[in-house]
Amino acid sequence: MRLDRLELTDFRNIVHATLTPAPQLTVLCGANGQGKTNLLEAIWLLTGGKSFRGAKDAELIRRDQPFSVLEAAFEAGGRDQQLRLTVGAKGTPRPGRTARLNGADRGRAASIAGTFTAVAFDPNHLSLVKGGPEGRRHFLDAALCQLYPGYLAAARRYARVTAQKNALLKAYEITPGAEMLLDTYNQAQAQYGSEVMRRRAEYMARLAPAAAANYRDISSGAERLEIRYKPCCEPGDPALLAAKLAEMRSAEIRAGFCLTGPHREDLEIFIDGQPGKVFGSQGQQRSAVLSMKLAEASVAGEVLGEHPVMLLDDVLSELDDARQTYLLTRIEDKQTFVTTCDSAAFARTNGKLVFVTSGEVTE
Repeated sequence: MRLDRLELTDFRNIVHATLTPAPQLTVLCGANGQGKTNLLEAIWLLTGGKSFRGAKDAELIRRDQPFSVLEAAFEAGGRDQQLRLTVGAKGTPRPGRTARLNGADRGRAASIAGTFTAVAFDPNHLSLVKGGPEGRRHFLDAALCQLYPGYLAAARRYARVTAQKNALLKAYEITPGAEMLLDTYNQAQAQYGSEVMRRRAEYMARLAPAAAANYRDISSGAERLEIRYKPCCEPGDPALLAAKLAEMRSAEIRAGFCLTGPHREDLEIFIDGQPGKVFGSQGQQRSAVLSMKLAEASVAGEVLGEHPVMLLDDVLSELDDARQTYLLTRIEDKQTFVTTCDSAAFARTNGKLVFVTSGEVTE
């Protein structure tokens, strides 16, 4: 996987910019607030996923403009490809994110998931350790959607059924035929939810040991990382999830919302046997997230047969010299984009320096 060229028009604070990255390391240099992370975000959007910063589509368009355009040339699957992504404001002929791949209209950008793959790290991803379970579920879902197109469909169907079931449970006592409707929703939840859980369990069986090995290397063997997937029941069998839903039926009716299923699962992250959320230092938490992101990239490379592009925002902050050296060694033979306010840390690399000032890109 290699990005060869990126052209942006009216994206965030960027009026127009062209980026020709190096095949391996490209270092985006500049002061805070100049647009470095905006470039990483634009590259990430080529995956078909939503902004890794949680931004709404309207926030991706430069102020007072009707749309923004991202045009990319990249190599994937052994061939050169062209992608045009348009982000339209409300009220325009094509609102939201739409894509054209190799000249063919693909409709919504989500349809191109898996064509161009990337792994992103930004400081907000510390919430993987520090935050609630929703962020960790999102981490799993975002990774799996790039690897398995069918996962996105199953996850969306499960989310839709769960929303419908929640609406029913909220008005259960006044809904005619509520008992039969609940049976139908539970059956659908078991079908789609078991597929989501199966993929998550298989993915974590590969990611957890890889992340643990990365963390061991980052810490020079001084610390240990452990990640555990906590499903609501044994993954993969619709009958087992159906039994769990039946067990929780009365409690869900009383509560008025769904109490179990993949939408309420979590990952447990331990550093030296202690919950990382509570006992991990800022540097340890950052190292844990980096370990998970590097593992995400390596698993994607195994599944897809080519390594995804790495997007690392302010990655060296709060890492000691040994951890910085390890990370720079790990990324040197893969296409990687890194942002920094101080390029001195990258003097030991052969990275291409690109300077970003007020949304202007200078190579």
